[in-house]
Amino acid sequence: MEKDKNRSDTILIIDDNEDILEFLTQVLGDSYTLHLALNGEIAQNILSEEIISLVISDIMMPDIDGFELCRILKENVDYCHIPIILLTSKNTFSAQIEGLEVGADAYIQKPFSPYLLRHQIANLLKNRLKIKDHFASSPFEDVRVMAHSKTDENFLKRLDEYIRINLKEPNMDIDKLSQHMNMSRPTFYRKIKSLSSLSPKELIDITRLKKAAKLIAQNEFTLFEIARMVGYSSQSLFTRNFQKYFKVTPVEYINTLRSQSPTDELKVF
Repeated sequence: MEKDKNRSDTILIIDDNEDILEFLTQVLGDSYTLHLALNGEIAQNILSEEIISLVISDIMMPDIDGFELCRILKENVDYCHIPIILLTSKNTFSAQIEGLEVGADAYIQKPFSPYLLRHQIANLLKNRLKIKDHFASSPFEDVRVMAHSKTDENFLKRLDEYIRINLKEPNMDIDKLSQHMNMSRPTFYRKIKSLSSLSPKELIDITRLKKAAKLIAQNEFTLFEIARMVGYSSQSLFTRNFQKYFKVTPVEYINTLRSQSPTDELKVF
């Protein structure tokens, strides 16, 4: 079951009660693209095919309950970055602790206020987006700032190391990169897109440009040399991409560094 809308954020809702699914569709359908699942098995099939921004799951379900599903997702490198909200009628301290122990990002008791749920969703997504934007626009921010777990941190570190080793290749092979990460190309794409809001190619471009920013700050090479060192065969493309992500051209960036250290003569050409 699916509500087809052109929304930037996609939410997967899991509940074995169709009335609850209908109610949440009414509450959230105008703001998000929704995928609906009656059980954990259907939910995992959806996750394997779609880019999901957030999961809302009931706890009391047959077969795989919400706690177990949350644990499975948080231990799987393909999905561990996705925030999870657990819904439950269990009004006990131990149930809340169990939800936190399996990695839930939020725990909401039934009956709940639609306003509270919408606010919780918006906050989780907004905070993730701020982190993504900060990484993309900050020349010296490490890729691991986007990690939401140790599993994500290890994944991003391994990915970043591979990209940097092969940085001089103008056309980095995405298939080889996904194989290195032990993922199929579609799964790898969904992981990167959901984690960073970037395609794998865009993430590679940003990694190239962050390395370029560090080389510029070292003041040992010309811009032409730096562009080649980070895999750009076109100087104009290097300049356009640098400005696209960091909001300044390489020359403007050099001038900013000069103003901060006026005694140093930075190389341009």
